[in-house]
Amino acid sequence: MAISADLGETLEAVVNDLVANGRYNSKSEVLREGVRLVQEREAALARLTTILEKSIEDSEAGRTQPLEDVVERLAAKYRAMAKQTA
Repeated sequence: MAISADLGETLEAVVNDLVANGRYNSKSEVLREGVRLVQEREAALARLTTILEKSIEDSEAGRTQPLEDVVERLAAKYRAMAKQTA
């Protein structure tokens, strides 16, 4: 199914330059790549939203840890990692 889109002068120039420079074989290829990247971003945002919602739910239910404990655990983890690479 063909789609017609008005990209405006600036975006159309970008698409034309990408094709002219050989980065892509056609305007359609540029647009497909753009849509694919938007899909990936939307999927990543959906995953982050799910994580955030669960975190808020956990917090509201009292399933939390004191900040000091978390900071100390992370500091110990990164100290151990630094020793392994030294």
